[in-house]
Amino acid sequence: MKTIGSFIKDARAKKRYSLAKLEEATKIKKDFIEAIEKEDWKTLPDYSVVVGFVKNIAAYLQAGERQAIALLRRDYPPQKLSINPKPDVSRQFVWSPKLTFFVGVGAVIAIIVGYLIFQYVRFINPPHLEVFEPKEGQVVNTAAIRVSGKTDGDAVIKANNQPILVSDDGKFSADIEIFAGTGEIVVKAVSRSGKETTVKRMIKPELK
Repeated sequence: MKTIGSFIKDARAKKRYSLAKLEEATKIKKDFIEAIEKEDWKTLPDYSVVVGFVKNIAAYLQAGERQAIALLRRDYPPQKLSINPKPDVSRQFVWSPKLTFFVGVGAVIAIIVGYLIFQYVRFINPPHLEVFEPKEGQVVNTAAIRVSGKTDGDAVIKANNQPILVSDDGKFSADIEIFAGTGEIVVKAVSRSGKETTVKRMIKPELK
């Protein structure tokens, strides 16, 4: 059975061309031509380059390019093919249902952890406290004074040790008793953890 090596060698012999002459005519190194004739694939370049060599040699020897390429495809060892039959797709990013699940779980965990941290910080910190009334230096000529403001919804408010109810949104307002010698209103907010925030307002009682 004729092989690509014997096909090229016979065609060259028929034309009585030496390896050197064929090298000069095709510009292909005679070592490569000889390797093709001996089918010594290990010393030859990649398959695509060898295909070009065979085409040029067959064309110059007028030996039939198609037949030469067909014989090369049959005889060339498959393991030497430069074409990768299994492209590497391992590095391609693919969004899968499994990834969606893990991202969802991660998001839920992050929300829960964030909420717990927020609650912990809120628990260990003193409560927020704003006092709207009375104003600093306010003149008072009645036996009661209006105390109002805003704090955390779960805080306890006392004004001069008198408790004041706090609404769910943290607002509070009440009238507390004062006496002739009262010169200061002390508003204290106490959190569930026992942390305190205090605001003081100086007043000027002018009781009749």
